Amino acid sequence: MCGIASIFNYRGGAPVELEELVRIRDGMDCRGPDGHGEWVSDDRRVALAHRRLAIIDLSDLAAQPMSTPDGALVITFNGEIYNFRALRDRLERRGHSFTTQSDTEVLLHLYMEHGADMVHELRGMFAFALFDARRGGVLLARDHFGIKPLYYADDGATVRAASEVRALLRGSGVDRSAEPAAHAGFFLWGHVPEPYTMYRGIRALPAGSTMWIDAAGASAPVKYADVTALLRNAEERAPRLHPGELEQRLGDALRDTVRHHLVADVPVGVFLSAGIDSSTLTALASENGGTLKTVTLGFTEFRGTAFDETPLAEEVARSCGADHQTVWIGSTDFKEQSNRLLERMDQPSVDGVNSYFVARAAAKTGLKVALSGLGGDELFGGYPSFRDVPRLVRALGGVPGTETVGRGLRFIAAPIVGQLTSPKYASVLEYGGTWGGAYLLRRGMYMPWELPDVMDADLAREGWRELQQFARLDAIVDGIEAPRLKVSALEASWYMRNQLLRDTDWASMSHSLEVRVPLVDWTFWRAVAPLIAACPGSLPKRAIAETPRRPLPAAVLSRPKTGFEIPTREWLVGEHGAKYAGRGLRGWARFVYDRFAQR
Repeated sequence: MCGIASIFNYRGGAPVELEELVRIRDGMDCRGPDGHGEWVSDDRRVALAHRRLAIIDLSDLAAQPMSTPDGALVITFNGEIYNFRALRDRLERRGHSFTTQSDTEVLLHLYMEHGADMVHELRGMFAFALFDARRGGVLLARDHFGIKPLYYADDGATVRAASEVRALLRGSGVDRSAEPAAHAGFFLWGHVPEPYTMYRGIRALPAGSTMWIDAAGASAPVKYADVTALLRNAEERAPRLHPGELEQRLGDALRDTVRHHLVADVPVGVFLSAGIDSSTLTALASENGGTLKTVTLGFTEFRGTAFDETPLAEEVARSCGADHQTVWIGSTDFKEQSNRLLERMDQPSVDGVNSYFVARAAAKTGLKVALSGLGGDELFGGYPSFRDVPRLVRALGGVPGTETVGRGLRFIAAPIVGQLTSPKYASVLEYGGTWGGAYLLRRGMYMPWELPDVMDADLAREGWRELQQFARLDAIVDGIEAPRLKVSALEASWYMRNQLLRDTDWASMSHSLEVRVPLVDWTFWRAVAPLIAACPGSLPKRAIAETPRRPLPAAVLSRPKTGFEIPTREWLVGEHGAKYAGRGLRGWARFVYDRFAQR
């Protein structure tokens, strides 16, 4: 887990300035406290840089940027390739030789064999920039789900890329004017939808994509992995299951992904709440032997109350033989960290506060790597959206004229409804009949018609036009038949990718901690999605908790899903301005947006 940066002057103008490269790289120092490096081509048109958090092969031989012995290929890489040893064995049988024990070197040799198609061989989380001297270009790539971020800025002569938007803003030639779709998207969702950022000149390389840049400039991103296609194919491959086969295949897939995510040359711990996902990961990780370290975040305000999940988490840890630590925090901790948290937030988000403090707690125990249960809800239907979105579409989708009638009623009802409850209720008839509209009702923060009232009206209208929001959401479910899989596609492609994964990245890297997500694994999803398609009504989320060999405590199985209860947003907002108080999530969103406007 690291921070990467690259500059490629593809028009052949002024040479790359090393000072600029270093400035971009060192804007991400907390992503890589274990080392740093830079490389510049002989003609000074290409430069790569790296900040290192050493996880696999801790020796200096594995430092980056890394090149092949002949200098024909150079790479800067962020992430982990969990199947790198199997790939290395295969490459060695084909005559390749290695000088390190790192996954980075495997990427270089894999590119020699497959070029950009190498991404199809990779299992892991990754973002990298690879310079190919023979072809005279740079390949950018990002993992299947978009666990690791990669942003780029193209000014028409030079492409700059980095792991963070904040870092790219330290470079030259970046158009910093407001991107309407990003600003509108933030108020719609509480996060910025990909590929947009808050700046016109910076884009995210889409998840599951590669991009080639050479003397002709940057090509359009090429998609190699798509959640919609995966789930659509899962329906086509849904097996006929024999008695007991479902449980066996699910257990095998879970053990396989946990085993792969434990690959490291440093200890790997687990974020342990009292929920099903993290408890299951803890139990399965403990089956691999050795002493597992687990961390639970406790809140002093909840100590000894029904909201205190630390006793159950400690019971899970004991049952698994884990070395467990509970880290207690309270409102004072939040207030002390508020400025740094908001400074580290790479793009505005209404989430991420919990991830920041959980990562801080884990780092305080000495961990450099921790497993998270993120992704379980998206695949196994753990959110209310799996119930609410299909229910809305069933009720309203077949009624002709609902959208038109609903729009008219909304004009009349919105002022009244907004005084009594959420303004969303005024839009139920207008939006609830389509999958995209129903999902916006369930996940959205503001409704489209509210945007001109909460941000610059012209910016709102331009952003809404550019987003093409309903068309994009409806495309995500295109060709998928099962309602449960449709919602999985929406949650994984939208909420998980644009908010949960992005927030987990910046929040954890703020504390130089690598977070791994075994339930967000392309191989795992390809194995489990057909099982869900085969029996969507008989594979509840609880099924994963029944896979460990040693049963989890019964209280974990019966515990209802809970959210992050501590009023962190209220604490932070209260420190900075009374005008935001009492407005809940919308007040926090406004507060975060105003802070970004000051950057």
